[in-house]
Amino acid sequence: MSKHRRNHSAEKLLGTSPGTLTYVGAEIEHATKIKRIEYNATDYRIDDTSKLSACRLPASSTPYVNWLDVDGIHEPKVVAALGQQYHLHPLLLEDVLNTEQKPKIDIYDESPTGNGVVEPTDSVVFVTLKMLHHSRQRQEIDIEHISMVLGKNYLISFQEERTKDIFEPVIERIKASSGKTRRNGADYLLYALIDVIVDHYLLITERIGEKMDEVEEQIVQERANQQTLGTLYTLKRELAFIRRAVSPVRDIISTLLREESDLIQHNTFPYLRDLADHMNQVIETLESYRELIAGLMDVYYSIVSNRMNSVMKTLTIFSAIFMPLTFIVGVYGMNFDNMPELHKQYGYYVVWGIMALVTVGMIIYFRRRGWM
Repeated sequence: MSKHRRNHSAEKLLGTSPGTLTYVGAEIEHATKIKRIEYNATDYRIDDTSKLSACRLPASSTPYVNWLDVDGIHEPKVVAALGQQYHLHPLLLEDVLNTEQKPKIDIYDESPTGNGVVEPTDSVVFVTLKMLHHSRQRQEIDIEHISMVLGKNYLISFQEERTKDIFEPVIERIKASSGKTRRNGADYLLYALIDVIVDHYLLITERIGEKMDEVEEQIVQERANQQTLGTLYTLKRELAFIRRAVSPVRDIISTLLREESDLIQHNTFPYLRDLADHMNQVIETLESYRELIAGLMDVYYSIVSNRMNSVMKTLTIFSAIFMPLTFIVGVYGMNFDNMPELHKQYGYYVVWGIMALVTVGMIIYFRRRGWM
């Protein structure tokens, strides 16, 4: 079973004005952790214990790419403070705190001032996605709400509080001072983080495929039972759930490729196109799996129907064979005195012989007709 539903508090948003910062998600006891990472081609600095006071908007002339990795979105005050320091729109922050928000991309070219007036500012690209985790022990898929804000020379990533940072592979590449991450800007970092999420999509589809192979083998070898049907329905629900989380990502990447923004450099476009190819592969695989599940369910029902037909055929043959025998036994079971056969010395054996001949004759007839 997949962990698709959680006890969220979406009803808190009912009646509130747009931009009201209210956390919608599972209850979390741990405090929000902020990791501040600064890097360029020659140097990097990582502060695992960053405080809000140190998370200021970097100057546009800074030689570093600034990355704030926020682990935990369950504290609206922390998110609001970051939004104020980076001049982020309240609607953007509202989507960060809502774990039930559908994946999407928005481009903000303005932000409110302290007196509530909206004025132009440096544009930011806001992306929200769904990270899918697979647990082999629990055999379920868990979903995590991810948001990213791309600005000039900086990127802020928001993720739900977890025991493991999902972006750890990117941090390790930064530490290794090798590869393209250190040599490129914040737009490439955005690509790298989305790529990590898409890689997990590929892993999830691969494991779904393994489950489907097992079910298909059971059905083909006619070892399917009611539990197999339950597994098929579970897989069908899994695919629908994954498709809802994955399908919008293709549109997000297409928007990044189409949008003419100074925040996305042209040398990042080839990587985004490659990412779009991966997303097309994921979605096409999900579509093929959905069609395959429909076919497997048809095959399963056909096998069940054939089994039932075989049982009914066997019962019908037995009924047809015993029908004349029952007639003969019924006739000679009336015990009238004037029945001459009752007084024959070998009448009993003759009746048995007739019954045996009728049975053998019907079996031969059924076999010649291909009914047995």
